[in-house]
Amino acid sequence: MASPVNPPRGMRDFLPADKARRERVLSVIRDTYRSHGFDEIETPVMEDSARLHAGLGGDNEKLAFGVLKRGLTTEDFAAAKDALDLADLGLRFDLTVPLARFYATHRAALPPVFRAIQIAPVWRAERPQKGRFRQFVQCDIDIIGEAGPLAEIELITATSAALSALGLEGCTIRINDRRILFGLLNHWNVPAEQQDHALIVIDKLDKIGPEGVAAELAESGIAVEGLADALATGGWDLLDAPPAWLDVDAYRALLDLRAAVPGAELVFDPTLVRGMGYYTGTIFEVAHPSLGYSLGGGGRYDGMIGRFLGQDVPACGFSLGFERLVDLVELGQETTDAVALLHAADVPGSRLVALKSELVARGHRVRLERRPKNTKATLERLAHEGFTHFAFVDAESEADSLELRPLAG
Repeated sequence: MASPVNPPRGMRDFLPADKARRERVLSVIRDTYRSHGFDEIETPVMEDSARLHAGLGGDNEKLAFGVLKRGLTTEDFAAAKDALDLADLGLRFDLTVPLARFYATHRAALPPVFRAIQIAPVWRAERPQKGRFRQFVQCDIDIIGEAGPLAEIELITATSAALSALGLEGCTIRINDRRILFGLLNHWNVPAEQQDHALIVIDKLDKIGPEGVAAELAESGIAVEGLADALATGGWDLLDAPPAWLDVDAYRALLDLRAAVPGAELVFDPTLVRGMGYYTGTIFEVAHPSLGYSLGGGGRYDGMIGRFLGQDVPACGFSLGFERLVDLVELGQETTDAVALLHAADVPGSRLVALKSELVARGHRVRLERRPKNTKATLERLAHEGFTHFAFVDAESEADSLELRPLAG
C-alpha cells in the first residue's frame, strides 16, 4: 500500500475553493491599505543568517529555518560549534527585518516618509497546533521616516478599517509603551541585565497565567511583587492617582493616541510586551472576543534600521496574522459570473476555444468541461467551486445562442 503523501508538518495545501476564499480576503486587506496611501513591496524569502540572528527577533530567532552553506564537508560539520556556523542564509521569520534591510538598500529611491505594504509568507519552526503553522502569511503595513504619533494614528486607523471591511466586529486593540514596561521592571527591581529575559517571560502571560509567569521569573532569580496588582490595572483613569511604576509621559502619549483614533477601541494593558526585541516605544495587539490569542500586532521600532544603515530612522508597523484572521471572516463568493461550458466529445477544440474567448471578452470567467452522461454530480461540484452558470455546447453552438442556466449555490 502506498504511503500517505502529505505536505510537511505545519504547512498546508489549499484546494481551489479555499485558495479563492483566501485571495478574496487578501484583496480586501490589500485594497484597504492602498486606499490609505500605502504602497506594496516584495522582498526575498531568504535573508543573510547573521541579519536574522542579530538579536532583534526575540524567541522567534530560535525558530528560524537555516539554509546550509554550499559545499560543506565532513570536516566543516565536525568543526562547527553551533548549527548557525553551517548556515549562511535563512528563511525570514517575519517581514519587519526584511523591510529594514530593504529600506537600507533602497532609501535613495524612496520618499522621505515611506508607507509600505508587505503581504507574504514567513516561516518558523513552530510546534504545529491550532492557529500555529510553520508557514503562514502575514499582512504588514509600516511607516518609515515619521517620528511623531502620526505614524501610530495612521497604522491603527488603516488596520481598523481593514478589519471593518472584512466584517469583523468586537475587535479591540490592546496598547502599551515599552517605557511603561521598563518602568514596571524597575519598580520590581529587576536588574538591567535580566530585563530582556523578564519581558520574554511576561510575554507568555496569556499562555501560562500570572502564577506561571511569577514562577518562571522566580526560577531565573527574579522575585516579582505586585504582579497581580499590575494585571488588575484597567481603564484610562490612572492620572488621578498614578501607580508608582507608571511612566506618566508615555501614558499621556497613549491617551493622546486614543483621542486621535476614536473609531478604534483601544484598551490600555501595562503588561503587553510583544515578543520582538526591536520595539522601542508604542506597542499594540488586536484582540477578538472569540479567540484566546491575538489577530496581530505591532509597534514602534526606531532602532532597527540604524543597525543596517548606520543612522537611526524612525519606524512603526502593524501586522495582521492572516491565518487566524481568515478563519473568522465570512465573505460571499466573487461577483464575476463564472460559466461552465459542458461540451460533447465531438465538438472541435477550435470551436470550444472560440466560444470561451468570446465569453471571456464579455467579462465572464469560463471553464470547459467534458459533458458526462449524468451531469448532476458535475453541476454540484461546479457550484461548490464558485461557478454561477452553465451551458450545454455542441458543434453548432454560438455565443449569442447559448442558454446560460443558473447553478444552485
